[in-house]
Amino acid sequence: MSCFVMSNLVVTAGMLTPNLGIRGTLTWQILNQSLNVAINNANANKSTPLSTQTLAQSYFLAVSASCSVALGLNALVPRLTRLSPAARTVMGRLVPFAAVASAGALNVFLMRGEEIRRGIDVFGKEVGGQEENLGKSKIAAKKAVGETALSRVLNATPIMVIPPLVLVKLQKTDLLKRRPGLTLPLNLGLILATSIFALPLALGAFPQRQAVSARSLEKEFWDKGDGDGKVEFNRGI
Repeated sequence: MSCFVMSNLVVTAGMLTPNLGIRGTLTWQILNQSLNVAINNANANKSTPLSTQTLAQSYFLAVSASCSVALGLNALVPRLTRLSPAARTVMGRLVPFAAVASAGALNVFLMRGEEIRRGIDVFGKEVGGQEENLGKSKIAAKKAVGETALSRVLNATPIMVIPPLVLVKLQKTDLLKRRPGLTLPLNLGLILATSIFALPLALGAFPQRQAVSARSLEKEFWDKGDGDGKVEFNRGI
């Protein structure tokens, strides 16, 4: 996750490039989902392994979803003739956000679906300096994966919404009309500035290490909490 800002910078700039066309849209969506798969796999809860076959299936499903949303909305927006040209321009610039947010959340569920099916490790109080592994919980897994998916949407929202909307305004100024070559560096700068602030906020929305009431999980954990009746699990990031 420490490389997310810089690795995501180029991919996001590519997806937010105006008038990409079909080939450009497909290329950048595939690259983005490839990056997402790598990040989600590296930062998952590792108590439930993911097979290579499941990893490949998840990757192709996520790529198909993001490309379908992007191409479908790109085809739909020009047909919204009741909207003003300015409104259609804004909606067209937000198509990558819709594709990234929906496919990004789906990517998390696909990549970590095995955790939901088999559960993740839950820990109790320390015994002899080591945490006691109480077993696997599917309820904890659903909570962990759901919060991680939501954090991906929270992260994508400012990064994929603020820069294109600001750029639409800037492209109407005399400066960019005279010097259109400044569009790319301005786009990169906007994405970088937004990413630096958005990523910590999205990761901090839900703690990686969570303590929950033992009674909120399966019955087998009800009497295994600490003095406050709590157990812990690693959400992943």
